[in-house]
Order: sequence, then structure tokens, then C-alpha cells
Amino acid sequence: MASSPAMPPILCFVGRSNSGKTTLIERVIPELVKEGYRLATIKHAGHGFNLDTEGKDSWRHKRAGAGMVIVTSKGSLAMFTDVEEEVGVEALRERYVRDSADLILAEGWKSEGYPKIVVVRDHVGEVDVSAEGLLAIVSNKPLAGAPKGVPVLDPDDVAGIAALICRQFPHRSGPRV
Repeated sequence: MASSPAMPPILCFVGRSNSGKTTLIERVIPELVKEGYRLATIKHAGHGFNLDTEGKDSWRHKRAGAGMVIVTSKGSLAMFTDVEEEVGVEALRERYVRDSADLILAEGWKSEGYPKIVVVRDHVGEVDVSAEGLLAIVSNKPLAGAPKGVPVLDPDDVAGIAALICRQFPHRSGPRV
């Protein structure tokens, strides 16, 4: 029996609401794609969300009582489904990502044991996260109290942040051309 390929690693971007996590991820993605990475992103929405648009067919199907609605077209697929409880990032990786990405950039999950980049606005302690697995702190101002050996990078140093990620999560097959 052939062994299955290793699951892609998960890198969490954590920080307070409106700290710049989404913007940072958005800016890092093209840098990593240039290096040949196939990326998946998973966003944790701690306060719930609704992506479906009122009045659209998928919204109408869901409102009518369908537990799952899948919308597909050439090049896109979306699924809206009921879940009994919050689905963790590892379960999402196992069910939906598997071998279709080299790396998962997850926004949130600060309490999980995955490597993290913390985005801070004011001070290191504004996000309660342990130094274990902390790859970097990203801030637009000098910070006191950063754990020893953890680099503090400016959010505009996107190339430096991407390089750090590439060093930590090297391609299994090297960069693609």
C-alpha cells in the first residue's frame, strides 16, 4: 500500500482584531507564490460569519432547509454547510486541503500548537501567546519585551517575512518554475 503524502504544515497569523493580520497575509501570499508555493488559507471567525448573499439561489436553498449547498462554476467551488460544532484547523486540513497545498496560512488559532507569527499594534503582551513556536513578531513600531531570539519585523518588510517563512517551511521539491 502506497503511503500518503505528508499533510501541508500550518502557519498561524495571530493578533488582535484590526491588527493587520489579513493585510499581512494578503501581502505575503504573492511573495510565496513567486517562490513556487501552492498555498491554502483558512480564516478563523471567532464571532461567526455569513458569506452567502441574501436573495442568491444558494442563499434561497439554504434558507429553504438544505443542510449543505455547493455552488460550482468553471474555476470556482464554494460550499455552505451546517456544522454541529466549530471545525478545527487540523480537521479542515485533513478534509479539504490534504495535498493540494504546500503550506496553509491560517488566520487565528492562537491557542493551537502550530508555529505562529504574531501581529501587534502596541505591545507584545496584547496577544496572549507563548514564545513556543513563535517564529516572528510583526509590528510597525519598536517593541520592548519581545522574547529572546524572536525577530521583530516591520509589516512593510514583506520580502523579509516571506524569506523567514521559506526558511522555516522549505519546499519538499524546491521552487517551481
